[in-house]
Amino acid sequence: MSNIINAQWVNDHLNEIVLIDCRFHLQDPLKGKEEYKKEHIPNAFYFDLNKDLSSDISTHGGRHPLPNMIEFVSNLQQCGINNTSTIVAYDDQQGAMASRFWFLLTYLGHKNTFIMKESFAEWKEKGFPTTDVIPKISKEKVSIEVDLQKDLLVTMEDVRNRLESINKGEIVLIDSREEVRYKGIQEPIDRIGGHIPGAVNKFWLDIKKGKESFQDLDPTKEVIVYCGSGVTACPNVLALREAGFHNVKLYAGSWSDWISYNDNPVSTDS
Repeated sequence: MSNIINAQWVNDHLNEIVLIDCRFHLQDPLKGKEEYKKEHIPNAFYFDLNKDLSSDISTHGGRHPLPNMIEFVSNLQQCGINNTSTIVAYDDQQGAMASRFWFLLTYLGHKNTFIMKESFAEWKEKGFPTTDVIPKISKEKVSIEVDLQKDLLVTMEDVRNRLESINKGEIVLIDSREEVRYKGIQEPIDRIGGHIPGAVNKFWLDIKKGKESFQDLDPTKEVIVYCGSGVTACPNVLALREAGFHNVKLYAGSWSDWISYNDNPVSTDS
């Protein structure tokens, strides 16, 4: 079953689902929340990339470490979410932030989390309803049974221990950043450019090509996906699963975590 659904379905089931607005602008962290306050899909709750979908930055862990899961689950409970809830996330960032939310719910073991195919802007273009009314936080204690899918994540140590297998082609390592960053030609964000040795480049914004994006990869092999900070890797994780890859893992710390260890090798094509 696909984890991507269209806006028409969302509109037809507005009163049966929990909506999560994930709009966020990396260059202006407050803008997404302000946009939400002005206008959002009715009954949608807001989850902020920095505050809700990530934890504080430290020496290691990358620029967007995974959130504290106890706090994250508490936030879900306040939205009235339980194990049977059908959840739909959306954004205006071509699915990057919504995919991060989807991955976190999938990691928790939730079975019914989806991403709206269209952006919020496209939702409006279709003439579907919007509002500025903020839904009330649930005062009732909602129970969520967590079943962590630990096999969906790998650590820096896991990747480093797999480098030989990656270079032999036994494991696929995907770098989800744009080509100039992957090659180390330009690096506008992190202090070091390049990529993890053996990684192949699959820019996340190219995934709209569908299965063609991954036709050169073996779906029977373990696939590890990373990006700059573990956010835009999530659309690739989702796309790979949609394309029939069943052993897909996220390196959550990603490139920004990898280069925080001075002895980790780096490759460039510049």
